[in-house]
Amino acid sequence: MPGPAEQLDELDWIQLRQDMDAVGRGAETFTEKFSRKFGENPLVPIGSLATVGALSYGLYSFNRGNRKMSQYMMRLRVFAQGFTIIAFGAGIVMTAFKK
Repeated sequence: MPGPAEQLDELDWIQLRQDMDAVGRGAETFTEKFSRKFGENPLVPIGSLATVGALSYGLYSFNRGNRKMSQYMMRLRVFAQGFTIIAFGAGIVMTAFKK
């Protein structure tokens, strides 16, 4: 069980975090953070949604026995994943050049 000094150190980190939020942008809600990040690099969430959509429809097609469509959707999923990774990397590079 941590002693009183260790508990105080833990509380100092919490207070520091609150102070930093007050000085910086402030506490962001999930929606605000998503909107900000989407504005910075919109291709990543789009690629992620394409990946999930292709995977979901591919699994649905596989379950229904439509092997040709399932195979096509799995290939599309791989393409969408690659697109998302490239978009993520490009976003990191663009952010590095902004600073």
